[in-house]
Amino acid sequence: MNQEKYLFTSESVTEGHPDKIADQISDAILDEILIQDPRARVACEVMVSTGLVFVAGEITTSAMVDYPDVVRRTVREIGYNSPELGFDASTCAVLISLDKQSPDIAMGVDKSQEVRFGLAKDQYDEIGAGDSGMVVGYACNETHALMPLPIFLAHQLSFALAEERKSGRLPYLRPDGKTQVTVEYRKNAPYRVHTIIVSTQHDEPISHDYERLQSDIKERVIKRVIPPELLDENTLIYVNPTGKFVIGGPVADVGLTGRKIIQDTYGGRGAHGGGCFSGKDPTKVDRSGAYMARYIAKNVVAAGLAEVFEIQVSYAIGVARPVSVFIDSFGTAKVPEEKIQKAILKVFDLRPKAIIDQLNLLRPIYRKTAAYGHFGRTDVLFPWEKTDKTEDLLREVKNL
Repeated sequence: MNQEKYLFTSESVTEGHPDKIADQISDAILDEILIQDPRARVACEVMVSTGLVFVAGEITTSAMVDYPDVVRRTVREIGYNSPELGFDASTCAVLISLDKQSPDIAMGVDKSQEVRFGLAKDQYDEIGAGDSGMVVGYACNETHALMPLPIFLAHQLSFALAEERKSGRLPYLRPDGKTQVTVEYRKNAPYRVHTIIVSTQHDEPISHDYERLQSDIKERVIKRVIPPELLDENTLIYVNPTGKFVIGGPVADVGLTGRKIIQDTYGGRGAHGGGCFSGKDPTKVDRSGAYMARYIAKNVVAAGLAEVFEIQVSYAIGVARPVSVFIDSFGTAKVPEEKIQKAILKVFDLRPKAIIDQLNLLRPIYRKTAAYGHFGRTDVLFPWEKTDKTEDLLREVKNL
């Protein structure tokens, strides 16, 4: 950005938001399958609506899974465990419509074009990308997690809402909620928090004590999360701006897997390849490729090679090797970008099977990714969040 001063906003939703319910069910099913069959092919989509969970997709696996049980357990853990909430894990209908992965796709994934054409050089050429498309990784030095500040704070607020609800400290809270943070930037650096919006579902009685609700959220959620130096007397704070949020969850809004892809990533700060993550096994580069791209970007910034860094990688379905790699440091690189790109290609193997092995992705780790963001988490360290390749990058850059 060339502006001296500007505002940027990102949003997050809690685990009880309908779209996030769908994401978590999709990934809970994926995890259950991976426990029994790490080589399964999974593309699981979920829709939630009033009294209904509909699971559809393409799954090829030897695993024996009680899908309705996984659905109900996930919904119950999120917090929808009473008819009073309008959505109850024990009584909601669960419909299943699953088929096997298309053999036309499986042919290219199980045996890449490199193998079929006799061009494979090693084991990592064996598996082709599960789909065509591009993925994007992003990192910046605005936070210790190397994430943009607006989405980082928005996720922290959503997470705090869930903690206050589950701990019983704010017992009137219900599972659905949304947060939004606007940060004022000056000279491309975060300067202050301009606006905070917290909309949280709640029990009916607290509707008649709006001042208490506002006070509780400000004291127990906002002040707990937002660093005091970023707040001032001009910071705008809106808590449930409509005045009431009793009806929420699937009763109020249909939820779909993959409908929150911007808050799953960088809150709109970086680009996005367009594909969602949840419900997909790691042969789908929409997911594994995006994780590797974040891993690369974070290590570049952690190594001090750039203050802001974005990488785009594109794939062709059934082909192991990427079609293209593009990087952008937005003018913050400390060495020529050409050297950074060459170093990346020496340190990181971008073929799907190599990504799966390097990040150890054939494990049941995905349910936790499905709420509060896939990147920059403080409650769990995912393998793509490690900064263990900084020395390798610096060495390669020095040798070029």
